[in-house]
Amino acid sequence: MTFEGCMRKIGFLLSLAIVSALLSAVVCLNALSNETGGMVLYGLMSLGFIGGFIVALIVMIKRPQNPVGLMSLYAILEGVAIGAFSLFFELTAYSGIAMQAVFGTMAITAVMYGMYASRIIRPTPAFNKIVGGLVMSILALYLISFFLQLLTPYDVPFLHTAGPYGIALTAFILVVASLTLISDFGFIESGVRYGAPKNMEWYAAFGILMSVLWIYIETVRLLGKLSAYRD
Repeated sequence: MTFEGCMRKIGFLLSLAIVSALLSAVVCLNALSNETGGMVLYGLMSLGFIGGFIVALIVMIKRPQNPVGLMSLYAILEGVAIGAFSLFFELTAYSGIAMQAVFGTMAITAVMYGMYASRIIRPTPAFNKIVGGLVMSILALYLISFFLQLLTPYDVPFLHTAGPYGIALTAFILVVASLTLISDFGFIESGVRYGAPKNMEWYAAFGILMSVLWIYIETVRLLGKLSAYRD
């Protein structure tokens, strides 16, 4: 496992996600010119997020020796979802929100790396356990919200609302998503230092990909809520 190998694999997975996101947005935009536009947009969003979640579970549970196929599929599915997701907010929140979220994600990633490199925040075992616990709690919150919306007329309070509490909750989730990068950077450094197997480069890239995409999603949601609250 090397830093250079990790960077190449991160670049590969991110490229797959970006290209599929752009293609998804173009497909949705073209479909919006007819009556099926809304169905295509929500269909691609659902397919991407649900499919990506299932693939990620398979990767984390099975831990395949050669995970490139599954991880590439995850990147494509998430890209499809994010393309539709971004277009939805471009149309319902304000034009330019996706580009602002891209720059916001890049800034957050750079800040997190700077804090890690300067040892302001260190991925100690206790830190990783706390962040991991918060991630699992947030995941459970989103799953509860999904099933409540699917089966009942109710939802988790404040998770999707644009009031002060809803904005604060999304900002907190964004902070947690950002902190996962610290654990990812620590995983790469320790893997290189202790001579982890070559295939662990893919797992390092997978972790970075999931963190970056999560940061982007929460940044879009936060910007959308702030815009709705100001209006």
